[in-house]
Amino acid sequence: MKKIRVGVLFGGQSGEHEVSLASAASVLEALDREKYEAVPIGITRGGQWLIADSPQDLLRSEVTLELPGTDEAIPDVTHHSIVRVDRRGVGLHDSAVDVVFPLLHGPLGEDGTVQGLFELADIPYVGSGVLGAAVSMDKVMMKAVLAQSGLPGVPYRLIQSVAWARDRDEILGSTMRDLQTPLFVKPCNLGSSVGISKIHDVAELASAIDVALRYDRRVIVEQGVDAREIECSVLGNDAPLVSVPGEIRSHHDWYDYESKYTDGLADLVIPAELEEWQVKTAQEYARRAFQAVDAAGLARVDFFVRRDNGQILVNEINTMPGFTSTSMYPKLWEASGVSYPELIDRLIRLAIDRHDHKKAHREMR
Repeated sequence: MKKIRVGVLFGGQSGEHEVSLASAASVLEALDREKYEAVPIGITRGGQWLIADSPQDLLRSEVTLELPGTDEAIPDVTHHSIVRVDRRGVGLHDSAVDVVFPLLHGPLGEDGTVQGLFELADIPYVGSGVLGAAVSMDKVMMKAVLAQSGLPGVPYRLIQSVAWARDRDEILGSTMRDLQTPLFVKPCNLGSSVGISKIHDVAELASAIDVALRYDRRVIVEQGVDAREIECSVLGNDAPLVSVPGEIRSHHDWYDYESKYTDGLADLVIPAELEEWQVKTAQEYARRAFQAVDAAGLARVDFFVRRDNGQILVNEINTMPGFTSTSMYPKLWEASGVSYPELIDRLIRLAIDRHDHKKAHREMR
C-alpha cells in the first residue's frame, strides 16, 4: 500500500512559534510510519519555508535557514504541491505532499491565510477552512458569531489602535463604567495568553491596552468572572463529536502563558468534576460553537463555569489548539477513548474526506 505523504507544517511568524515546534515534534513522533511518510516543513519567523535533511534540526529551538542541509521550500499553486528549492535555485518536486497538517498557532497560520493558500493549491489540509479559521482567530468576530447563535458569554468591548490614540481618556472612562473589574485585556488575534493582562483599575487598564496593542491593532477587553475554566475537544467535519470536559486549575491567579507551558504550574482534571447537566450543556455548546463558525477537523472550546450558580459561559473556540501529547486537546480525547496516534490518523482522514467532498461539489457545478 502506498504511504500517504503528510506535510507537517510548523514554526511561523506569530508569537506562538515555540508552541508550534512542540506540537510538530509530538505529531512527527506519533505518526504511523506504516501508513504515512512525514515531510517536515518549517516556517521561519521571517516567513521562509524550509525543508531540512534532518527534520529534528528544524525543531530544536527556532526554524532557521542556517542549519546544514536545509533548503527553501515554496507552495506551488500550479502543480498542487510544495516544492523544494535547492541552493542553486532549482525547484525540485521531491517534496510533493498528499495532505498538510498545519501545526501553526496564531496569525499567518491559524487565521485563514495559510488555509487560503492550500485552497488555491488544491491541497488537502487538516483543520478548518478559510472562514472557520479567520472567524475563530479574531476574538471579537468570534464572540459576535457565537452570540448570534445564542451561546452565552461574558461582556466585552473592542478597542482599536486609531481610536485609542485619539480618545484614550474617553475609552478608559467608558470601559471602566461599562464593565466590572477585574478585566482581561487581550490582542484580538493571538493565542496562548500572549499579550494578555489581568487588571483591576484604570491605571492598569491603560498599561495593559498599550501592551496588547504591540501585538495587534485590535484589542478586546473582557469582564472577568469568578469561575472555573473548563474545556471540551471537538473532532469531525459536518457531524462533530465532543469529548468529555476537562478542567484547568492554574497555580497562578489566572491561566497565563507561564502556567500553560511550564510543568507543574497548572493541573488538568480529566474528566472535570461537573453535574451531569453541566457536562451535557458544555458538550452541546461546544458542538454549536464548532458549527456556528463553520469549523472543521478539530477545535477546542473553552468555557467558564460560574462559581455562584454553575452557569456555563462560552469563552472562545480555538481551531488549532496546542497539539503535544500532553496538551489538553489530545488528553481529552484520550480520556474519551481515542489515543494520540489514532487522533492524528482521524484528522488526516477527515482532511482528505473534506477535500474530496468539496471537489465533488465543484465538479457538479
